Amino acid sequence: MNIAFDYGRLLEETLQECKHHTERGHVATYIPELKKADPKMAGVALMTARGLFEAGDTRVQFSLQSISKIFSLLVALEQRGAEAVFAKVGSEPTGDSFNSIVKLETSEQKPLNPMINAGAIAVCSLIPGSSVEERFAHITCLLEQVLGRPIEIDEAVYSSEKETGHRNRALAYFLKDIGGLEGDVEEVLDLYFRQCSILVDCADLARIGMFLATKGISEAGTPLVSANAVRLVSTFMVTCGMYNGSGEFAIQVGIPAKSGVSGGILGAVPGQYGVATFGPALDRKGNSVVGISILKRLSEVLDFSIF
Repeated sequence: MNIAFDYGRLLEETLQECKHHTERGHVATYIPELKKADPKMAGVALMTARGLFEAGDTRVQFSLQSISKIFSLLVALEQRGAEAVFAKVGSEPTGDSFNSIVKLETSEQKPLNPMINAGAIAVCSLIPGSSVEERFAHITCLLEQVLGRPIEIDEAVYSSEKETGHRNRALAYFLKDIGGLEGDVEEVLDLYFRQCSILVDCADLARIGMFLATKGISEAGTPLVSANAVRLVSTFMVTCGMYNGSGEFAIQVGIPAKSGVSGGILGAVPGQYGVATFGPALDRKGNSVVGISILKRLSEVLDFSIF
């Protein structure tokens, strides 16, 4: 891309072109606190070698939700190794919803991949530490190094998830019963609810995307995790990162990406960009409708697709 290319103008034009898609979606309701989000919000951010470019609601904070699965997986891979991780979770996509319990009983009796809730809960149980706080610190420490700022959680979202997360609790106890979860079930769940409640904004996600695009290198040029761990996580993002809409997203956009039901989508264009969108109005699969429309357009203009 020409060094004089006007990324800021591209983002603003793309946002204006796509923001009407917010009318097609609905905010998440199964976590009561997420019901409060404004469905009309929309933002996009792009991290390049020249810096950060953004348009729209990029500084509105929201909880990471399922995007946090990237960081717990990175920590587990680095701290415990790939063999230990894949002993507890598989590496296959699923056509079921992100919180489905069906395949636990009908497949290999372990979660199909670490990007669905059951898999992420199993991964959380692998993070070392003598307390929830110590385990959570592994995740926040890495995220703080990537973003260069302290990490906080949304206490209201955390409480809301903990009080109403009955499906996740069922998944965790089922995992414990079949030997798929290490440690105390309630402590593992507490860690999972905390990581989902970490506060970020769209600009943060673009920075995280660039961290992945550069194979785990911080903005200061420091390697924070192994390139192999980033490769594994990025592969899961391609095959499983957009819930049961991952195949369609791979065809239409073609980059490693991870969505969350609070409306964020994080993307990484290997070696080039970190890209992120925000829009709380979701489609049936739990992905931001405006976010997907923005990323499709940017992929066409900037030739994102790794395929």
